[in-house]
Amino acid sequence: MNNVYYGKLVFELSKPGRKGYSLPTNAFPEYALAELPTALRRERPTLLPEVDELTAVRHYTNMSNNNFGVDTGFYPLGSCTMKYNPKVNEEMAALPGFNIHPATPDCTAQGALRLYDEVQKTLAEISGLQRFTLNPYAGAHGELTGLMVIATYHRQRGDVARTKIIVPDSAHGTNPASAAVAGFQIVQVKSTPGGTVDMEDLKPLLGPDVAGMMMTNPNTLGIFETQIPDIARLVHECGGLMYYDGANLNPMLGVCRPGDMGFDVMHINLHKTFSTPHGGGGPGSGPVGVRAGLEHCLPNPQVVYNEEKGRFEQHCEAESLGSVSGFLGNFGIIVRAYAYLLSLGRENVPMAGRLSVLNANYIKECLRSHYKLPIDGLCKHEFVFDGLREEYGGDHHDPAHVTTLDVAKRLLDYGYHAPTIYFPLLFHEALMIEPTETESKQTLDAFIEVMKRIAEEAKADPQLLKTAPHNTPIRRLDDVKAVKEPKFTYKAL
Repeated sequence: MNNVYYGKLVFELSKPGRKGYSLPTNAFPEYALAELPTALRRERPTLLPEVDELTAVRHYTNMSNNNFGVDTGFYPLGSCTMKYNPKVNEEMAALPGFNIHPATPDCTAQGALRLYDEVQKTLAEISGLQRFTLNPYAGAHGELTGLMVIATYHRQRGDVARTKIIVPDSAHGTNPASAAVAGFQIVQVKSTPGGTVDMEDLKPLLGPDVAGMMMTNPNTLGIFETQIPDIARLVHECGGLMYYDGANLNPMLGVCRPGDMGFDVMHINLHKTFSTPHGGGGPGSGPVGVRAGLEHCLPNPQVVYNEEKGRFEQHCEAESLGSVSGFLGNFGIIVRAYAYLLSLGRENVPMAGRLSVLNANYIKECLRSHYKLPIDGLCKHEFVFDGLREEYGGDHHDPAHVTTLDVAKRLLDYGYHAPTIYFPLLFHEALMIEPTETESKQTLDAFIEVMKRIAEEAKADPQLLKTAPHNTPIRRLDDVKAVKEPKFTYKAL
């Protein structure tokens, strides 16, 4: 907790007996229920820093000023689609009519339920699937829900031998994790040198024990998987289902649909593709969509329109996989996504995908002279470099080479958030960049210029990068030691 205002750590400002204002003891016993019962109070002091109120206020205000987000600077975090969230979305989510208790009776929440229904229908049209649930709270939660749909489908058919999920070696880490949590065994399929699924490696993996296959398209390298129709046919022929990881849906908007490619189940990172950046762990939303014939497997409750009563209701399906959330998901994120979709409209949704592809290819082509491009050709919304080119100090065989971590740390000195590094694991010095469609050419040009400058610095003065960052409140930390020897209190207990 670095406090720049004082130039020292906040606990260094701690003085015994120093404290903020404390309200006097309740003088009215009849209202004493507001006080914490003695049995629930701590027996020992909390050992927190002892500071006055002004010091604490200044510390946390300073910390907030050090936060980085899309509103403060360019955030080219690969595979995360950190696009700008228009402020009109916030205004819509703050409307009093949407600030309702999640247990509000259906008869008095018709507007909210109608919005829920319209969003799921819009997502179904965009994705080419039949129906969505908006109940999951995050992308990984949506993944787990989608895999539970697959498990429910096979179980209801009595096909309990299907215990395996095939996952590409370039997949997001949540794919194998979600499949494992859902009770499946993970089978990895390799990628070709061109970065796409190796069909010859896939074929021997297919059989009566395969429940499904998870894919991302474009994949994590930003490459469009052109053989998905063939892959889907093979998986379907062996009795499995196709799962689409929607984390990279952004470049596909209005251009092509997962349902048309042969996918049966998918999740969408509503907070990525539809404009609510998710930094800091939330809030998120992970709607799950299914093809016709799988609707009954979606989690309860489901929002349906009762023709007889003329209103929307929450309905529980007897053959559903069950419930995955307490209510109808992160409703505020759903409202923001709806506002975003209405702002763009049917005619402009495709432009979001096309501009994200244009921006990514523009950066890639401008930087390929300084950074190593392991897979050439057109990318979609993101791309991956394999560190600096050798002439700029990026020789992997040299123990003293300038690493991707060094580049990322130096980038902080120029006021940019670093791209995703060391993922995917296919490349030793992976640097994944995703600009999204919301960034201007001026912003992209400034970022390109800084990346080139960093490459020149690496060539002329490698130590400058190896000791970066130099201008941030906290200098470079020992990441390994921080993990192995964490200190959660400022004073030994």
